[in-house]
Amino acid sequence: MSAIPPGAGPRSPSVTRRTGRAALVGAACAALAAALTGCGGQDPDAGTNGLGKLPPTKIESKARAAAQRAGTVHLSGNVVSQGRTYKLDMSLAKDGAKGELTTKAAAFQLLRVGDALYLKADAAFWAGEKGGASGGAASKLDGKYVKVPAADPVYKRFSGFTDKDTLLAGLLGLHGKLTAGDRGDVGGVRTIRLTAAAGAGGTLDVSLDGTPYPLRLQRAGGAGVLRLDDWGKRVDLRAPDSGQVVDYGSKISGKG
Repeated sequence: MSAIPPGAGPRSPSVTRRTGRAALVGAACAALAAALTGCGGQDPDAGTNGLGKLPPTKIESKARAAAQRAGTVHLSGNVVSQGRTYKLDMSLAKDGAKGELTTKAAAFQLLRVGDALYLKADAAFWAGEKGGASGGAASKLDGKYVKVPAADPVYKRFSGFTDKDTLLAGLLGLHGKLTAGDRGDVGGVRTIRLTAAAGAGGTLDVSLDGTPYPLRLQRAGGAGVLRLDDWGKRVDLRAPDSGQVVDYGSKISGKG
């Protein structure tokens, strides 16, 4: 009796070739599937705060809420307001702010501690104020902190740049139908971009890492581009030394 089981004899060359081709095809398909999974199957929101899975309006509301809850923020960039272009570099807190504001004509420092607003500028700025200081009076204000009276038009014109909640509420508005999805990076932080009215209504990059803070804003109508960073970092606010302060009285400008 033969010791070889039926059908277990040597395979023909044609059968061997077919088996080899099938194995190669199978291996190639498996490799292709793995490659496709690695390139296109990964979750783009893996390791993020999950903001990218939310509808655009929800992303916007979460970004606004995060900005409002934060105690401090550093704001820098350009803003066009009432026909004037301002360059901002402001550190804002709940109880005040400090930084620099630059216009086409002048650059000056703003400091607010509580309700007390101080403005530090050169003589040319004060001389240029309509109905304000001129000549010798302006030179006395050069490089000094001027405590701005709350009733003076200058206070109204510039105090808004030192009010965190008011300033952000006005700046962070997007106008038009919102879309979201483009991923980016702002200062090494992963972001998702909100776009309003196909870009015409502004864009806002919101952090996908940790708290969903707004990080970059392009305002509608070309009204400026701003960076927002240092969320929650301490801002050291203190009134200037008395020797550096000039109290100009109840009114320092006739400009309204």
